[in-house]
Amino acid sequence: MRVITFGTFDVFHVGHVKILERAAALGTELIVGVSTDALNYSKKQRYPIYEQSQRAYIINSLKFVTEVFFEESLELKREYIKQHKADILVMGDDWLGKFDEFNDICKVVYLERTPSISTTEIIEIVKAI
Repeated sequence: MRVITFGTFDVFHVGHVKILERAAALGTELIVGVSTDALNYSKKQRYPIYEQSQRAYIINSLKFVTEVFFEESLELKREYIKQHKADILVMGDDWLGKFDEFNDICKVVYLERTPSISTTEIIEIVKAI
């Protein structure tokens, strides 16, 4: 079973590791779409702390990740799922219901996020120091 997930993975933390590890456990291969710097800017009006090649390198170094690619557009999720022949799409439960439209081409699973940790919170804490 091929599992696909997407994310920015900026300021990599234990929450990222846990959700990716649990996603990998749902299948035999884990494919990860890392959001490009341009996509992140279009969503948040700020660039990630770490540029896309560094974030992809970190994700690709995880032993349970099979493949990494760059997600260039949110509108291309269906094409990415098909292109990578994914059987399961995994997203964090903060997106609950938002990707149900893909149930026609794969199983959609929402995993609980690690409580009390997020990249945004980490960045805000560092800014305040």
